[in-house]
Amino acid sequence: MMSSRLLSGAALLRRAGSRSMFTSSKPDTANPNWLRVAMAFGASAVLWGLIFKQHSTDVHEYKVRNGLE
Repeated sequence: MMSSRLLSGAALLRRAGSRSMFTSSKPDTANPNWLRVAMAFGASAVLWGLIFKQHSTDVHEYKVRNGLE
């Protein structure tokens, strides 16, 4: 008897918890948030710049250690 009550409570919680509390409405694709778009592309550009800089530093260090430069 007690286990059936626990299982039914868990089933109710699982159904209630499946809906996301952060999605109140669908995003408007016709009018994007340009600040967020710019921040996303800017962050991506900064990360790619850091990757290329690190790669060139690593290549230079490799050449110095192996006497290629």
